[in-house]
Amino acid sequence: MVCFSLGSNMGNKLANLSDALFMLAGTMGTPISVSSVYETEPWGVEHHDYYLNIAASFETILSPEKVFQLISVTEKKLGRTRSKNTVEPRTIDVDLLFYNNIILKTQKLTIPHPRIPCRKFVLVPLSEIMENFSHPESGITIKELLLQCPDNCSVLKTDLKLFMHDV
Repeated sequence: MVCFSLGSNMGNKLANLSDALFMLAGTMGTPISVSSVYETEPWGVEHHDYYLNIAASFETILSPEKVFQLISVTEKKLGRTRSKNTVEPRTIDVDLLFYNNIILKTQKLTIPHPRIPCRKFVLVPLSEIMENFSHPESGITIKELLLQCPDNCSVLKTDLKLFMHDV
Protein backbone atom coordinates (compact mmCIF):
# COMPACT_ATOMS: atom_id res chain seq x y z
CA MET A 1 0.00 0.00 0.00
CA VAL A 2 1.25 3.41 -0.96
CA CYS A 3 -0.42 6.53 0.39
CA PHE A 4 -0.35 10.10 -0.94
CA SER A 5 -1.44 13.55 0.12
CA LEU A 6 -2.52 15.73 -2.81
CA GLY A 7 -3.12 19.47 -2.69
CA SER A 8 -3.75 22.41 -5.00
CA ASN A 9 -4.20 26.15 -4.47
CA MET A 10 -3.86 27.51 -8.03
CA GLY A 11 -6.14 27.40 -11.05
CA ASN A 12 -8.98 24.90 -11.11
CA LYS A 13 -8.04 23.20 -7.86
CA LEU A 14 -10.59 20.39 -8.09
CA ALA A 15 -9.59 19.58 -11.68
CA ASN A 16 -5.91 19.62 -10.65
CA LEU A 17 -6.61 17.02 -7.94
CA SER A 18 -8.69 14.91 -10.32
CA ASP A 19 -6.03 15.11 -13.04
CA ALA A 20 -3.27 14.07 -10.63
CA LEU A 21 -5.32 11.18 -9.29
CA PHE A 22 -6.13 10.10 -12.86
CA MET A 23 -2.44 10.19 -13.83
CA LEU A 24 -1.38 8.20 -10.76
CA ALA A 25 -4.13 5.66 -11.43
CA GLY A 26 -2.93 5.34 -15.03
CA THR A 27 0.30 3.81 -13.77
CA MET A 28 -0.70 2.19 -10.48
CA GLY A 29 -4.31 1.17 -11.14
CA THR A 30 -7.52 2.08 -9.38
CA PRO A 31 -7.05 3.67 -5.94
CA ILE A 32 -7.93 1.55 -2.92
CA SER A 33 -9.39 4.56 -1.18
CA VAL A 34 -9.72 8.30 -1.72
CA SER A 35 -10.78 10.75 0.98
CA SER A 36 -13.32 13.49 0.69
CA VAL A 37 -12.10 16.85 -0.59
CA TYR A 38 -11.08 19.28 2.15
CA GLU A 39 -10.59 23.03 1.98
CA THR A 40 -7.54 23.87 4.03
CA GLU A 41 -5.84 26.97 5.26
CA PRO A 42 -2.31 27.42 3.87
CA TRP A 43 0.23 25.94 6.27
CA GLY A 44 3.25 28.00 7.28
CA VAL A 45 2.51 31.01 5.06
CA GLU A 46 0.17 33.98 4.82
CA HIS A 47 -1.55 35.57 1.82
CA HIS A 48 -1.90 32.35 -0.18
CA ASP A 49 -5.22 31.02 -1.47
CA TYR A 50 -6.77 28.18 0.46
CA TYR A 51 -5.95 24.66 -0.72
CA LEU A 52 -8.07 21.73 -1.68
CA ASN A 53 -6.57 18.55 -0.25
CA ILE A 54 -7.22 14.83 -0.41
CA ALA A 55 -5.51 11.61 0.65
CA ALA A 56 -5.42 8.52 -1.57
CA SER A 57 -4.00 5.03 -1.29
CA PHE A 58 -3.06 2.47 -3.94
CA GLU A 59 -1.65 -1.04 -4.15
CA THR A 60 1.49 -1.10 -6.26
CA ILE A 61 4.42 -3.26 -7.20
CA LEU A 62 6.48 -0.21 -8.16
CA SER A 63 9.52 0.55 -6.00
CA PRO A 64 9.41 3.60 -3.71
CA GLU A 65 11.92 5.31 -6.00
CA LYS A 66 9.75 4.62 -9.07
CA VAL A 67 6.69 5.96 -7.23
CA PHE A 68 8.63 9.12 -6.36
CA GLN A 69 9.63 9.48 -10.02
CA LEU A 70 5.98 9.08 -11.04
CA ILE A 71 5.02 11.86 -8.61
CA SER A 72 7.62 14.20 -10.12
CA VAL A 73 6.39 13.51 -13.67
CA THR A 74 2.75 14.01 -12.59
CA GLU A 75 3.51 17.33 -10.89
CA LYS A 76 5.51 18.60 -13.86
CA LYS A 77 2.81 17.66 -16.38
CA LEU A 78 0.26 19.55 -14.28
CA GLY A 79 2.35 22.74 -14.22
CA ARG A 80 4.12 22.45 -10.87
CA THR A 81 7.25 24.53 -10.80
CA ARG A 82 9.80 24.34 -8.05
CA SER A 83 12.09 27.01 -6.69
CA LYS A 84 14.22 27.47 -3.61
CA ASN A 85 11.16 28.80 -1.77
CA THR A 86 9.48 25.53 -0.76
CA VAL A 87 6.19 27.07 0.41
CA GLU A 88 4.70 28.70 -2.64
CA PRO A 89 1.37 28.49 -4.44
CA ARG A 90 1.12 25.40 -6.61
CA THR A 91 -1.12 23.82 -9.20
CA ILE A 92 -0.48 20.44 -7.61
CA ASP A 93 1.53 19.02 -4.76
CA VAL A 94 1.78 15.25 -4.32
CA ASP A 95 3.53 13.93 -1.23
CA LEU A 96 4.39 10.27 -0.74
CA LEU A 97 3.33 9.66 2.86
CA PHE A 98 3.70 5.92 3.35
CA TYR A 99 4.87 2.90 1.41
CA ASN A 100 3.59 -0.07 3.40
CA ASN A 101 5.52 -0.02 6.68
CA ILE A 102 8.83 0.85 5.04
CA ILE A 103 11.17 3.32 6.69
CA LEU A 104 13.49 4.79 4.07
CA LYS A 105 15.88 7.72 4.25
CA THR A 106 17.92 8.65 1.19
CA GLN A 107 19.13 11.95 -0.24
CA LYS A 108 16.00 12.28 -2.40
CA LEU A 109 13.34 10.40 -0.48
CA THR A 110 12.19 10.00 3.12
CA ILE A 111 9.40 7.55 3.95
CA PRO A 112 7.29 8.05 5.94
CA HIS A 113 7.02 11.73 5.07
CA PRO A 114 8.70 13.49 8.01
CA ARG A 115 6.06 16.20 8.56
CA ILE A 116 2.94 14.01 8.74
CA PRO A 117 2.48 14.43 12.54
CA CYS A 118 2.49 18.24 12.38
CA ARG A 119 0.15 18.81 9.43
CA LYS A 120 -3.57 18.75 10.02
CA PHE A 121 -4.25 19.17 6.28
CA VAL A 122 -2.59 15.76 5.81
CA LEU A 123 -3.90 14.02 8.92
CA VAL A 124 -7.60 14.88 8.55
CA PRO A 125 -8.05 13.35 5.05
CA LEU A 126 -5.69 10.52 5.98
CA SER A 127 -7.71 9.77 9.10
CA GLU A 128 -10.82 9.43 6.95
CA ILE A 129 -9.33 6.60 4.87
CA MET A 130 -6.95 4.87 7.31
CA GLU A 131 -7.39 6.10 10.87
CA ASN A 132 -6.15 2.83 12.40
CA PHE A 133 -2.94 2.63 10.35
CA SER A 134 0.09 2.84 12.64
CA HIS A 135 2.90 5.19 11.71
CA PRO A 136 5.89 2.90 10.99
CA GLU A 137 8.32 4.93 13.12
CA SER A 138 6.24 5.92 16.12
CA GLY A 139 3.66 3.12 16.14
CA ILE A 140 0.97 5.75 16.78
CA THR A 141 -2.24 5.47 14.74
CA ILE A 142 -3.29 8.20 12.35
CA LYS A 143 -6.30 8.86 14.58
CA GLU A 144 -4.03 9.44 17.59
CA LEU A 145 -1.58 11.55 15.58
CA LEU A 146 -4.49 13.79 14.60
CA LEU A 147 -5.55 14.16 18.24
CA GLN A 148 -1.97 15.11 19.18
CA CYS A 149 -1.35 17.43 16.19
CA PRO A 150 -0.25 20.94 17.24
CA ASP A 151 -1.42 22.49 13.93
CA ASN A 152 -4.40 24.85 14.34
CA CYS A 153 -5.01 25.59 10.63
CA SER A 154 -8.60 25.11 9.50
CA VAL A 155 -9.44 21.92 7.59
CA LEU A 156 -13.05 21.77 6.41
CA LYS A 157 -14.70 18.87 4.60
CA THR A 158 -16.42 20.05 1.41
CA ASP A 159 -19.24 18.63 -0.70
CA LEU A 160 -17.00 18.74 -3.78
CA LYS A 161 -16.65 15.49 -5.72
CA LEU A 162 -13.57 14.38 -7.61
CA PHE A 163 -14.06 13.33 -11.19
CA MET A 164 -11.86 11.33 -13.51
CA HIS A 165 -11.31 12.64 -17.02
CA ASP A 166 -8.68 12.75 -19.73
CA VAL A 167 -5.73 15.00 -19.05
